[in-house]
Amino acid sequence: MVSVERPTRGYRVFQRVNGVILTLVVVVTLYPFVNIVARSFSGERQIRAGDVTLWPRGFNLTTYRIVFEDSMFWRNYGNTVFYTVVSTVVAMVLTTCYAYVLSKKHLRGRGLLVGVAVFTMFFTGGLIPNYVLVTSLGLKNSVWAIALPNAISVFNLLVMKAFFESLPGDLEEAAQLDGLSTYGILLRIVLPLSKAVVATMVLFYSVSFWNSWFSAFLYMDRSELMPATVYLRNLISGATTGGNAGAADAQLSQVGANIQAVTIVLTSLPILCVYPFVQRYFVSGVMLGAVKG
Repeated sequence: MVSVERPTRGYRVFQRVNGVILTLVVVVTLYPFVNIVARSFSGERQIRAGDVTLWPRGFNLTTYRIVFEDSMFWRNYGNTVFYTVVSTVVAMVLTTCYAYVLSKKHLRGRGLLVGVAVFTMFFTGGLIPNYVLVTSLGLKNSVWAIALPNAISVFNLLVMKAFFESLPGDLEEAAQLDGLSTYGILLRIVLPLSKAVVATMVLFYSVSFWNSWFSAFLYMDRSELMPATVYLRNLISGATTGGNAGAADAQLSQVGANIQAVTIVLTSLPILCVYPFVQRYFVSGVMLGAVKG
């Protein structure tokens, strides 16, 4: 029979201490989310009095009703989905192609291309030049004003570059001998082996574009083109954008205390629903991409 060594006393103590610490971390992490959800269903008076912790007090659906009954909210929410999908697809195509090129050490000018990318991490053109550029290119009031200026995150680029560099070079050489072109190798060999890092980058980009509001606020002039984040921002501040929150403003004073909680719940819920499906790729994608620098 094969004898199984019992864990030492020190290891058992470590496991218990580690379990306690991780449990505390989970509690500290979950408490703000639970509290926000409870506040979103609570009454204004109870929130102002500080009576809401983990359970709603003075159950209230007024704010949800105000937002849901406004047709502009659903239109802006659809805009958010559309902008996020298009922008993420554009960002993934450009980031993947750029990272794959940079992963080839025999590429002439590789150091210059890496330097150009890293340079943009520390220096930007500034708000006014960016606005003038987007306007002069005719991108205002279109999805491209959101997708193109933010298409490549240098951090994501470097992670994908490191991941591609960690793949065995023999696979690509064998594919070349079989007659595959560069694009064929990327699509049929490299990407199928890169599901972890691709899923991780999709998550990073989609969360970034979903939560983004400033680009739309800057480059969109019409309320029907705004994403839900701008709609909810205007609702919080009591502002209107071409009348898009007109139905809500009349009752806004009744729900001032919990409208921020409702805003956070509505904007976070889709991402929270998607995250479990890509979470298993998340850690492995980042760690594999960090093997080489």
